[in-house]
Amino acid sequence: MSGGFAPAFERIHRLAYAYREAKVLLSAVELDVFSALSDQALDLESLRLRIGIDRRGARDFFDALVALRLLDRGDDGRYRNAPETAFYLDRTKSTYLGHELEFINASLYPKWASLSDSLRTGRPQTEPDRSGPYGSRYRDSKGLAQFAAAMTAATRPIADALAGTFPWSRCKRVVDIGCAEGCLPVRLAQSHAHLTVVGFDLPPIEPVFEAYVRKHALSDRVIFHPGDFLQAPLPAADVLVMGRVLHNWDLDTKKLLLAKTYAALSEGGRLIVYERFIDDERMSNATGLLASLNMLVMTPGGFDFTIADCRQWLDEAGFNGAEFAPLTPDQSMIVATK
Repeated sequence: MSGGFAPAFERIHRLAYAYREAKVLLSAVELDVFSALSDQALDLESLRLRIGIDRRGARDFFDALVALRLLDRGDDGRYRNAPETAFYLDRTKSTYLGHELEFINASLYPKWASLSDSLRTGRPQTEPDRSGPYGSRYRDSKGLAQFAAAMTAATRPIADALAGTFPWSRCKRVVDIGCAEGCLPVRLAQSHAHLTVVGFDLPPIEPVFEAYVRKHALSDRVIFHPGDFLQAPLPAADVLVMGRVLHNWDLDTKKLLLAKTYAALSEGGRLIVYERFIDDERMSNATGLLASLNMLVMTPGGFDFTIADCRQWLDEAGFNGAEFAPLTPDQSMIVATK
């Protein structure tokens, strides 16, 4: 092998085997390894028995987690959580983000094994559902609860960023479109006592939303508005937020939803769209492009889009001054004014 190509070969080889690292992490969350180590370090046999796995493979599994810097192993041979996993992946802590990984493991990872089939056919690896990508999931109470918790885990960094950066002092009423269990509405209400925040989503999510809001003692200012945004008008607001909503739908539906947001906003009101935007040159942001392939696998017509695409659609809907700003390392927002 030519020495000049050795680094490229190593990069390609690592990409080809990246699924193994991902699955070790996802299985560790599924088996609750990090919660098992919440209160004390454990030796190999004690940890194996606590999470209920066979002796064969256990040592390699735990030591792989050490090598991936997800666990530490002391000189005494006992395993303990690394600081980051203790913070994010121990379900006994309020900072637990593992619900998103549980959803990835159960719903996304298996479907991605058939990416080639979706590329050949243009069809998703999910069962067709006339009610859209959420219909069947919302009819299953267990699946609904898992999905809602996953969306909270995925939204928390965005909610923190939005609560701290957007000029909320000028607003009174905010509506989060596709709110799931209410992570963003709760975070905004916690940070800005003058706001009334409305969560808009399909009716089956209402009890999950209300339970989450009650847990945070915000039922007086955080309200649920049930509805299907494909059929009904959107609630009136000073600010509307559509986070990772547009990417689920085909182009005609994207434009329909933007027109509905324009109609619902007061004059001078603003729309916040946050997504994993693809860079306009479609060359550097692999995260956005991979997110769009996820829509291929999971939805009948969804796709992610560039910043320029979104600005064009907003302009067609009647909005002005679409401004782009980063929120987290992988997600950004465009803010447009009516």
